Amino acid sequence: MDEVVKIVNDLKAGNIKPIYLLMGEEPYYIDKLAEYIEENLLSEDEKGFNQTVLYGRDVAVEDIVATAKRYPMMAERQVVIVKEAQDLSRTIDKLEPYAANPLETTVLVLCYKYKTLDKRKKVTKEIAKKGLVFESKKLYENQVGDWIKRVLSGKKYAIEPKASAMLVEFLGTDLSKINNELEKLQIILPQGTTITPQHIEENIGFSKDYNVFELRKAIGERNQLKAYKIAENFAHNPKEYPLVMTTGLVFGFFVQLLKYHGLKDKNPANVAKVLSVNPYFLKEYDVAIKNFPMRKVSQIISALRDIDVKSKGVGANALSQGDLLKEMLFKIFN
Repeated sequence: MDEVVKIVNDLKAGNIKPIYLLMGEEPYYIDKLAEYIEENLLSEDEKGFNQTVLYGRDVAVEDIVATAKRYPMMAERQVVIVKEAQDLSRTIDKLEPYAANPLETTVLVLCYKYKTLDKRKKVTKEIAKKGLVFESKKLYENQVGDWIKRVLSGKKYAIEPKASAMLVEFLGTDLSKINNELEKLQIILPQGTTITPQHIEENIGFSKDYNVFELRKAIGERNQLKAYKIAENFAHNPKEYPLVMTTGLVFGFFVQLLKYHGLKDKNPANVAKVLSVNPYFLKEYDVAIKNFPMRKVSQIISALRDIDVKSKGVGANALSQGDLLKEMLFKIFN
């Protein structure tokens, strides 16, 4: 995010490169930077003749170069944005001569999403010399919570850790999806609001009581009644709570418990770092390691591997999702 802010600040200050390669597995920042350039580099009057948006699937590299070599009309510069440039991966090397000697009155933006261009390639090196290469890396799950906090803080909102965990649990690490849901909440809730699990449930549709986060908590507390109740809800909503996802997250929880048991330094800061969890949730892990000794955790991990195989249809054709969830909980609690 800091690199993105720097790029935007440079653009605002007039430090504009003739060519930008925006690439990487996380499309969110690529889209945001391209959107900023599209909206702000030219005035509305200038855009009509001097702003062109192309799509990689519809053009050849030669078309892009020809467009980039045009001179602006009644403006200081023209902007050429190539979206879905990854569709040109087989021919992108043909851009090298232009990248080595780009037109200073053109701003060429290549949105190369979901993958990266080899930095050892001549074309990538030439773009880096004359322009800017930005790599948008996918965030790890344990980093997304901080990202959510930073985004909301910039908009004068806050969020409770559990509410943030719910978003990550249901939407994964897709920043675009998460941002879309956050924008919905910002429309509904006034600035200064601290977003709670209740807000998530009422406005986005994720249940604050029936989710994998609450299931893991119930398991850690050995609250069998609550765990079976949540599992029953999952069984009635298999599309919303697919078994493969449920078993995977529960498996990950017990792997974390095994790591916790093995730690010599059980200082909260170290535990949070090693387990990659928000310190806010450590008390739940403290409860769980007391309820599940190390040997039992190892047995549960082995049993969960078996359940995971069955959840994928291997050797369990006669068992429903509900039956497999019950079997999972039975092996955990007994």
